[in-house]
Amino acid sequence: MQRRTILKCIAGVGAGLSIGALASQKDKPEEPKPRPLPEPSPQALPRWRGFNLLEMFMVHDARQFLEQDFAEIAELGFNFVRLPLDYRTWTESKDWRLLREDRLVWIDEAVTFGRKHGVHVQLNFHRAPGYTVASPPEAKSLWTDAEAQDVCALHWGRFAQRYQGISSQQLSFNLFNEPARVAAEPHKAVVERMVRTIKAQDPKRLIVCDGREWGTVPPTELVGLGVAAATRGYAPFHLTHYHASWVEGSDRWSKPSYPLHENGGVWDKSTLQKDQVTPWKALEHQGVGVMVGEFGAFSQTPHDVVLPWMRDCLETWKEAGWGWALWNYRGGFGILDSGRADVAYENWRGHRLDRAMLDLLQSA
Repeated sequence: MQRRTILKCIAGVGAGLSIGALASQKDKPEEPKPRPLPEPSPQALPRWRGFNLLEMFMVHDARQFLEQDFAEIAELGFNFVRLPLDYRTWTESKDWRLLREDRLVWIDEAVTFGRKHGVHVQLNFHRAPGYTVASPPEAKSLWTDAEAQDVCALHWGRFAQRYQGISSQQLSFNLFNEPARVAAEPHKAVVERMVRTIKAQDPKRLIVCDGREWGTVPPTELVGLGVAAATRGYAPFHLTHYHASWVEGSDRWSKPSYPLHENGGVWDKSTLQKDQVTPWKALEHQGVGVMVGEFGAFSQTPHDVVLPWMRDCLETWKEAGWGWALWNYRGGFGILDSGRADVAYENWRGHRLDRAMLDLLQSA
């Protein structure tokens, strides 16, 4: 699908029509217009609030995004989704330079749903050519391998060309998920190349970069590149990832409480402020906007521990003026179908809703 055709379809859907019904729905009464989205800049991000949607998070489980999610998220008062993407879902399995149009259309649909319902969409390469925090690792390293860098630039260039002309109020790019085990200089070099590639196609596109070391270290090396930054809200890790199956040894951790006492110290609101906010405010003062790209606590952490911890996080970020995105909307960290054993769920549109968590998020 050519970019001009994509934009024409997206524009039509933004006015209240679906892509497949543009021709047949000309006489349909116009639906209410979505709420306007705030104007972002690399120096000052809006206080977006929303969720990560995981439909294209892993290649083996990839599926189309659901318009219902976007509609509900907007209805509940939120205005942001981050889409962590696995590049293998739109790439030919035998040639990582060949992109599949039939899968890229799924992302087009998500951008369309966001525009239609007044929800900002942020596209993230959770698995980029040459880098991932997930298993299995990439065969070639994005930070050191020239071919991986060429292919990654090819992919981001195609995305920039594809969505050129869509406002950064509605769409942003989040280059890599939680770059880890990479020093500042090679990280900067790769980011610089991706930024040049994107800006050559779409000079106004907003670009957000996660901090290094799993999103915990402010990327001061990126000051001056015209990008914003994203941190994480997973501290303390023993609280947020208690009995998480993908974290080795977490099944042997002691059941957490909050405030959490460990290693002779205590995690409370003041600790969250000092360790998780203050270093990033220093980055912000250097002209780099900040948001929290992921946060949450897994379903095995007691609910009466999660809620006070979450309240302190949200209050701290609100004081900082930062937006956030919960991992996830539906699933073990989310407000729907989280599978917690200690929650009195509410039946809501075919889902099990954690009303207490939703109320807390809405109040923030």
